Amino acid sequence: MGPNILFILADDLGYADLSCYGRRDFTTPNIDRIAADGMRFTQAYANSAVCTASRVALITGRYQYRLAVGLEEPLSSRMPRKLGLSPDHPTLPSILKQAGYQTALVGKWHMGLLPDFGPLQSGYDHFYGFRAGVLDYFTHKYGPPSSDTEDLWEDDVKIRQTGYLSDIVAAAGPVSQKSAGIRHLYVRDTLKI
Repeated sequence: MGPNILFILADDLGYADLSCYGRRDFTTPNIDRIAADGMRFTQAYANSAVCTASRVALITGRYQYRLAVGLEEPLSSRMPRKLGLSPDHPTLPSILKQAGYQTALVGKWHMGLLPDFGPLQSGYDHFYGFRAGVLDYFTHKYGPPSSDTEDLWEDDVKIRQTGYLSDIVAAAGPVSQKSAGIRHLYVRDTLKI
């Protein structure tokens, strides 16, 4: 059996923004504890300055601009054509699944919308989070408060939950109950560090 894997990606998080990497003016004890008990990478760089392209590079292991979805920022549901990470493209979770891992993504997807694209279509066993690039932390909408743009999901089912988005995602909701056997967990963005 291989090691458990917890991969955390946070948009706009710099190298020295965590106390385990040298931040002195505030502490990040939860992340520091994970780093102390696991593996810390000290020579890695973001493959892009924008979120969708960075996600494409990390999940596929390829230079993001080799895929159409990696060229678009912002990736928007208002685009005239369907664009996203093709379910046929090999991904880290699909490869880990072949090696016997169960996988979950908790947080932000932002690599294409249903029905053609999504975490489950790209190899994850479970998903709990949002698909758009940005979401209001209180209404869980990517549009104005009066719009019908709720974007909170459990797997491929849209759900409604009340509460602050970071708290909801940090608790991992129903995913934590369904995925006791998960050995690769990819947490994106909305986390309490």
